[in-house]
Amino acid sequence: MGLAGDIVVIVMAALVGGLIAQALKQPLILGYILAGIAVGPYTGGITVSDIHNIEKLAEIGIALLLFALGLEFSFRELKPVRTIALFGTPVQIILTMLYGFGIGHLFGWSWTSSIWFGALISLSSTMVMIKTLEKQGMMGTLSSRVMIGVLIIQDLAIVPMLIILPQLNNIQAGFSILLVSAVKAAAFLLAMIFVGTKIIPRLMRYIANWNSRELFLIATAAIGLGIGYGTYIFGLSFAFGAFVAGILLSESDYGYQALSDIIPLRDVFSLLFFTSIGMLLDIGYLFAHWPMILLLVALVMVGKALIFAVLSRSFGYRNVIPLAMGLGLLQVGEFSFILGRVGVATKSISTEFYSLVLTMTIITMLLTPFISGLTTPLYAFARRWIKPLKLAPIHFPKSGLKDHIVIAGGGRVGMYVAHVLDRMDMPFVILEYNSRRVHEVKGCGFPILFGDAGRRIILDAADLQKARLLLITTPVAVISLGIVAHAQRIKPDIHIIARAEGVEQMKALYEKGVTYVVQPEFEASLEIINQTLLNLGIPADQLKTLTEDARQELNRPLCI
Repeated sequence: MGLAGDIVVIVMAALVGGLIAQALKQPLILGYILAGIAVGPYTGGITVSDIHNIEKLAEIGIALLLFALGLEFSFRELKPVRTIALFGTPVQIILTMLYGFGIGHLFGWSWTSSIWFGALISLSSTMVMIKTLEKQGMMGTLSSRVMIGVLIIQDLAIVPMLIILPQLNNIQAGFSILLVSAVKAAAFLLAMIFVGTKIIPRLMRYIANWNSRELFLIATAAIGLGIGYGTYIFGLSFAFGAFVAGILLSESDYGYQALSDIIPLRDVFSLLFFTSIGMLLDIGYLFAHWPMILLLVALVMVGKALIFAVLSRSFGYRNVIPLAMGLGLLQVGEFSFILGRVGVATKSISTEFYSLVLTMTIITMLLTPFISGLTTPLYAFARRWIKPLKLAPIHFPKSGLKDHIVIAGGGRVGMYVAHVLDRMDMPFVILEYNSRRVHEVKGCGFPILFGDAGRRIILDAADLQKARLLLITTPVAVISLGIVAHAQRIKPDIHIIARAEGVEQMKALYEKGVTYVVQPEFEASLEIINQTLLNLGIPADQLKTLTEDARQELNRPLCI
């Protein structure tokens, strides 16, 4: 059956691999990659006949992923991480390239191969990281926004790399080509701004008026892939164009519906991408060169982890973020496959060298979910050995604290709670580690303790033993779980109300004995139900019963 038969084989194998991964509580991408290895040309048995056509379809998966990422892209949410994304990422790429060049020099490679190696390992995997973050329930946290911001700039960096690296033997020509490409990119972006503000909204409004869900889906896919293909013809990256198309569509009134429609299509093509990666792994080559490959894997992952951790720390990020970035972005990315194929096609690198990097890249992707999953236990372990912070109590009552409420976190949520408690004359204290937020809380005259709420000494200083209630406002599960553990040791019967960004975090907090977990999406849906029933004239007592039933229904999956 040719290509159709290959797709059937891949989907069936991916289903089996996905079921196994789900049973082992691992990200589905691991099952997809292993399924690709099973049906690849190097393992025997049922084999896909035409890998190259599957690879071409997989490129659509990359484009759809970035298109969906563009639809979810929010300048407001990424504004806090724009500094490290725009300025830190180029520094990271340069440092990693230098590191890779050093590795190449250590192994006696030529200077061109060493530079190519540095460029290939400088990129991390957007596909792997997004899927891993979703599985861990970490999407929406500050660490995830930092990582996604870095990954976006890395994905854009592939464009100048594709132009410059093949021109290493003719630097002057390479810079002239880069200049032409920069002009093209600027012209393309200007054209897309016009199209996105003038044409796309009108087109989507016209199509939406037909009330055809099928036609709307086709239009959404056509915009994403069509603009992506246009950038490819224009001499730029297909995936970059799809990402820009997603951003443009997200600014219209139809962005959320477009995202909802495109996600299933994106997931199917992502399946093809990950299985195609597995099919590229030559088991025979791996066994023949395993010492070299494993050494490179170790050097690359350790080096990249340190670079990302130090970089995030130097940009002012503290707590779990440097560790999360180091353990999350240490793999080699999917765009390295594209860059490597260009290197082989232009005879800049040898086929043997490409096979080495390819095998190493696949192994780093396979290891990423496991290594990234170590963030929570490693962070909890490290906190036991961190030097205690100097305490700085501010605006504490002279009579001391008793029967008070401890608020862990002085951000927006914590401040809203503090204002309400202050108006009700209820005693409370805020624990905050961010100096800027400490200054803001101090300006409001609220009692605050400068320190990390995840440290027992800070909770002791806040007189948690005498407190009536502990409120945890941070959405980061690692930090929340650490605070809960220390709080229960200090006062086992303390009532704890915590915040969570996802169902997985919600489940973990309940399992640790948290009294009540607030999940923003759940609470928003309940308020919509409340207002809907109120407008329908439902009596107050019946309204309370119905909303409580809805609350239990929403929380029921957590008990499975």
